[in-house]
Amino acid sequence: MSFRTSGLAALCATAVAFPAFAGDASSIKIEDPYARVSSASAKSGAAFMVVQNTGATDDRLIAAQSDVAKKTELHTHKQDANGVMQMMHVEEGFAIPAGGMHMLARGGDHVMLMGLNQSLAHGDVVTITLTFDQAGDVTVDIPVDLERKPDHGAMNHSGSNTGG
Repeated sequence: MSFRTSGLAALCATAVAFPAFAGDASSIKIEDPYARVSSASAKSGAAFMVVQNTGATDDRLIAAQSDVAKKTELHTHKQDANGVMQMMHVEEGFAIPAGGMHMLARGGDHVMLMGLNQSLAHGDVVTITLTFDQAGDVTVDIPVDLERKPDHGAMNHSGSNTGG
């Protein structure tokens, strides 16, 4: 094998192996996703879920995108100096620790869908692509659930078993 052929073979092997260094989308698991709007004529909505990182490397959810809205952002609720809760864009995203999880829940961190292109009815499915710093893009089909109570489906991640 010539030097040129060996170099080309090494370059191809590196290119094929490179995606493994960029992160592994299979290390990100999405549990209990659902989306809501406040009314049939609402211009915005939100999506909630539990993001699990089963990998050995910390990751960060840095963006979200959906065709159902003109703008899709990562949001949180924060209390201002007057005690008023405000929603705000979280530009730095949400940390997802290795072997850990981050909950996107009502009243807290969530995916905000602004300028809806269509109404979201109970039973519809919204496709959202989540972008992670390490794992890359993860596309999730999220059911619209307008009947869910605020704590329905809440998961106990305390590690304690208080059952009788």
